[in-house]
Amino acid sequence: MVSSLGELERAVMEVLWDRGTPAAVRDVAGALSERELAYTTVMTVLDRLTKKGFVRRQRDGRAWRYEPENTREGYVAQLMLDALSLTGDRDAALTRFARSVSGTEAEVLSQALARARQDERE
Repeated sequence: MVSSLGELERAVMEVLWDRGTPAAVRDVAGALSERELAYTTVMTVLDRLTKKGFVRRQRDGRAWRYEPENTREGYVAQLMLDALSLTGDRDAALTRFARSVSGTEAEVLSQALARARQDERE
């Protein structure tokens, strides 16, 4: 099960996901400047996210550079799978979910399932 993100952790992850390249603490703090966070607060959040397995870091001189371990989509997909594990009837939950999505979303799901079946056959 993936742990959920707190509000500030989520904001930091959004910066990293949107950036697409490894970021130093000062880069993340700069992107969150409207929040007026202390540099040390951002550093603490990034350290916590590293320990939780959401980000990886690598040395760059005296600083660390941080990047997501997973994509935003991968994170959300894992949250959805975790939510499914909370039910005693996965089939019923999936059916209810499928009935609640828009027509466009249903088409995306249908295409993804068709590709998954094709990949299994190959």
